[in-house]
Amino acid sequence: MRRVRLIYKRIPNRVLEREDEVIADFGNIVVAKSEFSGMLAPLLVNGVKVIDNGYRMVYFAFIGENYDILKVYDKNGNFKGLYMDVLAYTKRYGNTIEMLDLFLDIFVFPNGEAFLLDEDELEMALNYRLIDKETIDFAYSVANEILEKLKRKEFPPEIVWKYEWGD
Repeated sequence: MRRVRLIYKRIPNRVLEREDEVIADFGNIVVAKSEFSGMLAPLLVNGVKVIDNGYRMVYFAFIGENYDILKVYDKNGNFKGLYMDVLAYTKRYGNTIEMLDLFLDIFVFPNGEAFLLDEDELEMALNYRLIDKETIDFAYSVANEILEKLKRKEFPPEIVWKYEWGD
């Protein structure tokens, strides 16, 4: 079984590192799977629990892009939706992928309903001078582009529908 090392950075100095099982590697897109763990509380979107410890994900790292996509499944394997991080970058060094999170996230339910998340965290980062106004503007431009593409059914990329947790 092939593994990929993920380094997920969050301003100011939070770093999550883990090794995940690779499902497919296309060089510029890596598809891997993992389980959620270490969460202090479940993530609720519009009153629905969408992510919790023990839930599973198939994630898609798009090298050179400003987002990743996680297909989220509950403990019973039910598809909960798509979770996207807005990122400053996605880089690859051999078998290591590094991402820098820009706070904003998007969750899309299976019915296509999308929610922009964590705007308060982005605002707080600005208030504490951890990021500047240009970074906020960039994060919103990435998020808004994704939301617009979702409305036009031009997002997510087709590859996202080709892989499931059981692959």
